[in-house]
Amino acid sequence: MPKITEGAAVPDGRLARAITEYIRDSETELLFNHSSRVYHFGALAGIRRGLNFDRELLYAGAMFHDIGLMPGHGSKHERFEVDGAHAARDFLRSHGISEQDATTVWTAIALHTTPSIPQHMHPVVALVTAGVEMDVLGLTYKEYSDAERDAVVHAFPRTPRFKEDIIQAFYDGIKHRPDTTFGNVKADVIADKEPHFHRGNFCSVIRNSHWHS
Repeated sequence: MPKITEGAAVPDGRLARAITEYIRDSETELLFNHSSRVYHFGALAGIRRGLNFDRELLYAGAMFHDIGLMPGHGSKHERFEVDGAHAARDFLRSHGISEQDATTVWTAIALHTTPSIPQHMHPVVALVTAGVEMDVLGLTYKEYSDAERDAVVHAFPRTPRFKEDIIQAFYDGIKHRPDTTFGNVKADVIADKEPHFHRGNFCSVIRNSHWHS
């Protein structure tokens, strides 16, 4: 079985170990494995793009990016992305990470469901979104080799029905706060003026991605 590229491996430091322990205890296996794949796919994208990025900060952003979906970590009135960003920043502060670095991770998590913006920002911000877009949406599936995909999925398996499972996990985490899902105002404006406009559908992109599950 292929091994994950050394440059994309999980950092072997005290902070990364603490993050792993905290997220493993806080999230479901589905989200823990998904977040781990997000890190690896994001790191591989960073290597491929020639970006200089801090692996520990990327690991923090990837591992905390969905914690706002979990009971006890989500609020009633904030977007789940913001809840996750707050949790990560508080965790990093408690481990002596600088305010600047903690804010970078906060931004990466807060923006990970906002396409087209993170790619122009700090490498950690860009690569958390890159990892999410690969693992959930498969948007850059063909940019990874079979060996890279196989190594990551072997280390952190996808469930047999991952596409439906991740959609359900999102629903369970946001269904009690529908007002926080207020959408893309640009799509609303076009839909208001053009009756035949068909906006993109997140769930359809997941189900139609290159991934088999």
